[in-house]
Amino acid sequence: MAHIIVVGNEKGGAGKSTVSMHVATALARMGHATGVIDLDLRQRSTGRYIDNRAAHTQAEGIELASPVYTDLPEVDPATLGLGENAFDHRMSAAVARLEPDCDFIVIDCPGSHTRLSQVAHSLADTLVTPLNDSFVDFDLLARIGPDGEKILGPSVYSEMVWSARQLRAQAGLKPIDWIVLRNRLGAQNMVNKMKMQKALDRLAKRIGFRVGPGFSERVVFRELFPRGLTLLDLKDVGVKQLNISNIAARQELRDLIKALKLPGVEVTF
Repeated sequence: MAHIIVVGNEKGGAGKSTVSMHVATALARMGHATGVIDLDLRQRSTGRYIDNRAAHTQAEGIELASPVYTDLPEVDPATLGLGENAFDHRMSAAVARLEPDCDFIVIDCPGSHTRLSQVAHSLADTLVTPLNDSFVDFDLLARIGPDGEKILGPSVYSEMVWSARQLRAQAGLKPIDWIVLRNRLGAQNMVNKMKMQKALDRLAKRIGFRVGPGFSERVVFRELFPRGLTLLDLKDVGVKQLNISNIAARQELRDLIKALKLPGVEVTF
């Protein structure tokens, strides 16, 4: 069965689509058959990223290793039984479409609480939660005291992950490997960074996740989107010499893939 990687939290702007596309493309470039599902049916950022990639490679006459994308298939309401949810069936159908031919399936969740997101989290073998380096985002995981240190209790997103873990346990599935990424890191606010790191380390022990490395805030990620490219594609599209920022970003991606500890994956870039 394909190993399912879910990229999710319940807040927009944390870089979920950038993480999803770079993880999926990195896996594809390393020879792993990889599928992608985008559950943000309105914005569809990851889906458009892959559309842009296909259009750019066709226009330039080049070939790049790429993940396979599928939309959620529609379901005839007349086929649903009493109490059955159409979104559950659409999600199952999308996974079933990709699974026979994929080693990994990356599911990008919307930045809000939806039925689709709930179902996706219960399917996750690996859950990746990008988090801005801010206590505003931290509040999704846990309520924290005014001193920025004392953890008062788990918050809405952590409770949703806990429910997903319970569902997997009841189904006899292996536990979710949950990794929280400190993402979109800036170059300043060192005091805030230290407080965030300490708070995450304390919370990780309480509710059971690992803290992993994310991406720094870089212009290159925004520049790559219109062409559907990732950091690993730059030399293939004619960039002869990477600048210091691009080299550092590639190292961040390398560190992220290593931190995920995905089965059968050895980082080769």
